[in-house]
This record gives sequence, structure tokens and C-alpha cells, in this order.
Amino acid sequence: MLQGFFGTYTPRMDDKGRVTLPARYREQFTGGVMLVRGQDHCLYAFTVDGFAEFAEAAINAPITDERARGYQRYMLANTDEQRPDAQGRISVPARMREYAGLTKDIVVTGVGLRMEIWDAAEWEAYQARQEAAYAAPEPGLLQ
Repeated sequence: MLQGFFGTYTPRMDDKGRVTLPARYREQFTGGVMLVRGQDHCLYAFTVDGFAEFAEAAINAPITDERARGYQRYMLANTDEQRPDAQGRISVPARMREYAGLTKDIVVTGVGLRMEIWDAAEWEAYQARQEAAYAAPEPGLLQ
């Protein structure tokens, strides 16, 4: 069976900054959700185990490497652990909402090891920018 997160979901964020996780994946997040500032101004949502796998390289980066220290500090200082409530909702802290420009209309996408949380308008713009490259990928791009 294929493991990971896939698909696109369009929950709304409530006035308290809560987002409902997709029903089909809620059980995987019962141990917690690690929210991380992602690239492209979205948020990454990992299971605790998925985050450990993702963050391992940054956590173990040599402290003598200035670029590695900067990445490590930024990523880990901007990570937040959440516990879903009985309805499968997590609270997205204000600083995370601000970073990702989240409004009430959001998109939650499955991207293998993680889910991503996007503002709906920004996701639409991102998709439009990526469409041509996806339709005609460079040879060897994913090899």
C-alpha cells in the first residue's frame, strides 16, 4: 500500500485560526502535528515521526557551518507542535498564519511525507506558475 499524504483539500480556517485536517488522514496525526515554516511561504504539517525524518539532517548539521546553522536555527525556531482536537482541528499560531499569508480560504495539499497549508489565492497562483513546467518537464528532472 502506498504510504504518505496525497490530494488537495479546501477547508476554511475559523476566526480562532483553527484548521480541520482532512478526515482520511486524521488518525495519522493523533500523535501530534509538527507545523514548520515551509519554502514558498506555505506551512508544512508533519506527523511527529515524519518531522523527525525531515529534520534529521538539519538537527545533525555541523555547527561549524554558518549556512547550516542559519537554516537549522530558522527552521527549528519556527516549528510548532499541535495536538488535534476531537474534531481534527489544529490551531495555527498567528506568526505562522502571518508568514504564510493565510486567510479564511485555505488549501491543504498532500505532498508525500508532509501536508502543506496554503492561502487559497497563493496556491492558485503557484499552480498556474508550475503548470507549464509540469506539462513539459526537463529530461531527467525526477531521476
